[in-house]
This record gives sequence, C-alpha cells and structure tokens, in this order.
Amino acid sequence: MPGSTDVKEAAGYRPLLFSIAYGMTGSVGDAEDIVQDAFLGLSRAQQEGTVIVNPKAYLTTAVTRLGINHLRSARVRRETYVGDWLPEPVVVPADRPGPAEQAELADSLSMAFLVLLEALSPVERAVFMLREVFGYGYSEVARITGKSEANCRQIFARARQRIADGGQAAAGTPPRERRAEGEKLARRFFEAAAGGDMDALLGMLAPDVVLHGDGGGKVPAFGKRLAGRLPVGRLVLGVFRRAGTLGVSLRPAWINGRPGAVKFDAEGRVIGVIELDIADGMVHAIHAVANPDKLSHLTR
Repeated sequence: MPGSTDVKEAAGYRPLLFSIAYGMTGSVGDAEDIVQDAFLGLSRAQQEGTVIVNPKAYLTTAVTRLGINHLRSARVRRETYVGDWLPEPVVVPADRPGPAEQAELADSLSMAFLVLLEALSPVERAVFMLREVFGYGYSEVARITGKSEANCRQIFARARQRIADGGQAAAGTPPRERRAEGEKLARRFFEAAAGGDMDALLGMLAPDVVLHGDGGGKVPAFGKRLAGRLPVGRLVLGVFRRAGTLGVSLRPAWINGRPGAVKFDAEGRVIGVIELDIADGMVHAIHAVANPDKLSHLTR
C-alpha cells in the first residue's frame, strides 16, 4: 500500500476499526465488511494518486460513515424484527486468547450497552460511541462525522440523556481484577442451572434481574423479556432441564467482554450463546442469543 504507511502498519488499525464498526452495527459480519470496504477505499485512493497523510484518520472516518449509512438502511429491518433484538455475539473462548479484533472489543461494548445504543439515531450513535467508548475529542469527532464541534457537543449531550433515560449509564467491562470473580460466579451459575439447584440459582440472581432472549422468529425463544428473580430462575431451570435431555452442552466463554457460555447440540453445532451481566456478586441481566443467523460466524 503506497503512501505514508505500509500494509502491515495499516493492518494494525483493524482491531480499532472492527470495534467501531461493530459498535455501530451490532453485527460481526457487517462490521467485517465495513472494515474491508474502508481498506479498499484507502487502497483505491492511493492508487489514484491521492496523498493520505493520516491513513488511520482516513480509515476511522470511512468506517464511521459507512456505519452510519448501514444503520440508516437497517432501520426498517430492525423495526420488523421478531421478538427482542440482541447484537451478534463476539466470543472469546475462556481457555485461550481470541483474535485481535475480539481482544480490542472485550473492554468496550457489552450486549446491554449495544441494546441501549439502538435508541439513538445513526449520527447520535456515532458521536456518542466515538466520544464515550473510544475517547475521541470533540474536534476529532467533528472531523470524523462531518459535523461542527459545537454540534457534536449538542449531539453527545442529547445522546447521553437518552441513554440515561433508558435506565442504565454507559458501562464498560468490569475492571480486570474482577474478571476472575465474574468467571467464578458464572461457573457456579451454570452448575446450579444444570443441576436443578433452585436455591443456589436464586441466591445468585439480583432481585430485578432481567432475561433477554433473541431467536429472531427462527427458533423457539422467549417471546419478551422476563424480569424478577423467581420468574427468571424458573425459566432458566426449565430451559436447562430440557437441554439436558437433548444432549446440549456448554463451554465457558467471554461474550462481548462478559462471562458466559456457548451452547452446543449433541452433534457439536453452536446453537446458542449466553452472556451474564454481573455486578456486586450478583447476576443482573442474562442475554441469550439463539437466532442461527447471528451464530453463523461462530461456526466458520
């Protein structure tokens, strides 16, 4: 790649670019396509003789604007989606480090946070994410989005208020020193669920715990979100009881930077992903993705 950087150096930006694209779209496949399109655009511009002084800035801008355009075209599909919408899970196996893209993302965007971002317009989402998640200054956000700095400040304030109105502040992954604690609680949670131990399970669920299930209308899933310790506990035990009779197995994993597990059927195919939002030693939210369209990237 001609210009002020070589191919290897430009490739080093992929983790950041993937994280931005994924944060914009909530889709692993779409994020990968957007990043690829941004690199193709950079290569094409340089081949035409355009001098790219800052390839990283060029790529970041391209990915963000492609993400905005993608969101605008995806609005209708989201509005007609069957049941709860959850993002495609980014999975890092618990027993080994994941790809660079996943490692970069692990400390950035949880499923709960991505669901909250759905309340924002495409431009609001871009401004809020660049500023709040990735720490860009207002001048940089303005350059990337093509807005004025003053406008970006207004957009960010409005987006932040809408996120707060959603009932949860933007939250990143718990501090690294608490990761071991999260893994331990997740292991106890799944052991209690598989063993049918209701008392142990209820002791780990927060009183206002919420369960979200995404089957996309393609596989059986929870029709709507379920709230409350006892209703969620009963449903979890029922699901695990049925899974046990079908030979379903679980493998611990980190899902979008949170402890969880990947579900496999008796033939070893991925059929679901479960993410646990853990804080203060309790499970506050469970996100379960079973829509096969959102799991296909895990089998590649």
